[in-house]
Amino acid sequence: MAEQATGAVEQTGDTGSVAHGSTGSLAHGTEHVPEHNPGRPASWVAISVIVVGFIVGIPAMVPHMRWWLFWVGVGIVVVGVIATAAVKTTSEDWY
Repeated sequence: MAEQATGAVEQTGDTGSVAHGSTGSLAHGTEHVPEHNPGRPASWVAISVIVVGFIVGIPAMVPHMRWWLFWVGVGIVVVGVIATAAVKTTSEDWY
């Protein structure tokens, strides 16, 4: 167990064998930070429109139903979904 906490691990050769204490690998405690991808501004705007639609539509149901406000919220969400499809938010690979 102590060997795992202090030694570096590196894969060597084609056989996949593991050598402890080899150089050229990540040392113990070295943090691997994956690349952060914040998305495109057009995608953020489209998703924000959907969130606004929910924010408008949810209070329409409390304390009693106000149908006109509910349908305004639904309309805003539909516009946001169309905008999301138009900017191809879900069709791009982020990895």
